[in-house]
Amino acid sequence: MDTILNTASLPYCKGCGHGLIAKNTALALESLGMAPLDVIVVTDIGCHGIIDGCLKTHTVHGLHGRSVALAAGIAFGLDNPAKKIIVFIGDGGSTIGLQHILEAARLNVDIAVVVHNNMLYGMTGGQTSGLTARGFATSTSPGGNPWTGYDICALARTSGASYVSRMTGTGDFSGLLAEAFGRKGFSLVEVMEICPGYGVKLNPGKKLSEILAEAGKLPGRWESSRDDFKLPLSQKTADLMAELQVISPATGSGIDKPVSLIISGSAGEGVQLAAGFLATAAVSSGLHIAQKGSYPVTVGVGFSTAEIIVSPHPVGYHGIEIPDEVIVTSADGLAHCRQAISGMKKGRLFIDSSLPPPATGAKIFAHDFRSAGPRSASLFALLVFAAQTGIVSAGSVISAVREGGHDKKIPLERIRKMVPC
Repeated sequence: MDTILNTASLPYCKGCGHGLIAKNTALALESLGMAPLDVIVVTDIGCHGIIDGCLKTHTVHGLHGRSVALAAGIAFGLDNPAKKIIVFIGDGGSTIGLQHILEAARLNVDIAVVVHNNMLYGMTGGQTSGLTARGFATSTSPGGNPWTGYDICALARTSGASYVSRMTGTGDFSGLLAEAFGRKGFSLVEVMEICPGYGVKLNPGKKLSEILAEAGKLPGRWESSRDDFKLPLSQKTADLMAELQVISPATGSGIDKPVSLIISGSAGEGVQLAAGFLATAAVSSGLHIAQKGSYPVTVGVGFSTAEIIVSPHPVGYHGIEIPDEVIVTSADGLAHCRQAISGMKKGRLFIDSSLPPPATGAKIFAHDFRSAGPRSASLFALLVFAAQTGIVSAGSVISAVREGGHDKKIPLERIRKMVPC
């Protein structure tokens, strides 16, 4: 059988337990009869992650603390019981990505997580981590960690893991790893180590076994009987692109260069809906479009602003610094885009007549847009804008409203009659 490791020279400090984990992982997989390409090893940032180049397996290297999330994604998309997904993660990454570990254990996702717990951040200076044992000295707790670290085994076990064990990373522990790798569902193995670069220096004369005994981090093994997680075929997402409405150009447009437009009003008054109508009308007029919305986190209060670029050519950049055209239907909208309006040296500003005209170089068109009702003010203003500018026709906007079925809720005919010819 082909070996899992491609070298006998591992890239770790002399005496580091990470090397033993790598060697014992290889022995465990080989004892299970697994070929290298039947294994996917997912690592992240940390000393443990430099093992990638020493493995003949598939490897995925991710962000700090995210290796379990990546592995879960692979498991969801890989329906092959002959393959094994193994996560290597450090004690730092385990606490950074703790929620990923708990969720994978809760769902009992079919992955095996090997926590390299040397009780500190070994790559960045020996700082205390969330799994540092109480009393263990680090570069940020030179007098000994005053707090009790998380018990990652207890957390995984109570979250629903199928198999959990803690072991001391010395000697041959490949049989214990093989037991974890051979399980279906979520398994987590915490391998306790001491970093020769920081842990030994900052805890002189202390043996690993003594440190673990003082901290209550004794070896153990816990099992539960659960079915491993399977993603039902019925939940697999179909091609969402196929569900998109196809808009075929039906009319033309007179513009020969891009035009940028801002529509700004109050939340709940149809600003984003009006922007969508304009986008549909533009596409049906043979134009390209970029559209984005902006509003507070509170969503239902304050301003609502839409930025739209219509162009006869593909839109390569969707940002708007100084708009060509602006529609404002409320005081909230005016306050939010006042700075953009003040920067206009030309173009047009369509503003509700109840608002004070702002300082601007744009030509101002004031109209009582809110007479159509607050929820219809943006659509009314858009129809006036279309009739005045010809960038898209008022008819194409009306068609967009009807084709989307919105005319059942919007008094479209009444608004259309209010548009000045």
